[in-house]
Amino acid sequence: MAHLTRSFEIKARDFSRAGEVSIEVQGILKTIGFEADCVRRASICAYESEMNVVMHGGDGELSLTVDPENILLEVEDHGPGIENIELALQEGYSTATIQYREMGFGAGMGLPNIKKNADFFEIHSQKGQGVHLKVGFKVDGDNG
Repeated sequence: MAHLTRSFEIKARDFSRAGEVSIEVQGILKTIGFEADCVRRASICAYESEMNVVMHGGDGELSLTVDPENILLEVEDHGPGIENIELALQEGYSTATIQYREMGFGAGMGLPNIKKNADFFEIHSQKGQGVHLKVGFKVDGDNG
């Protein structure tokens, strides 16, 4: 399998298109032929990351990089950033607005789900500086 890199734009507050990026990522990984569990975990992380950008970030981008041994998702946004990453990683902690909660979002499981499903997890953020998230998945190398 060759090295593949794709980038996807994510627009802040664009709920009409929210989830489309993660569906594209899932389709690419299925087409390549990755095992179902790996595709599921990567899709969960792509979706949770995408929704965080839509709800909390400024506009952003999700990049997918695939090689024979790894899948890497890198998400960057230009939003207000995360004041306390340790707190944001606690299950149930949410800064979602009442409006987002009424839409069914904001349960405080986004970052914890990402961390739980990824083999590699790295997040950097400062208040006013946006968020840079990297999550990776090991693959067996027999795909595609």
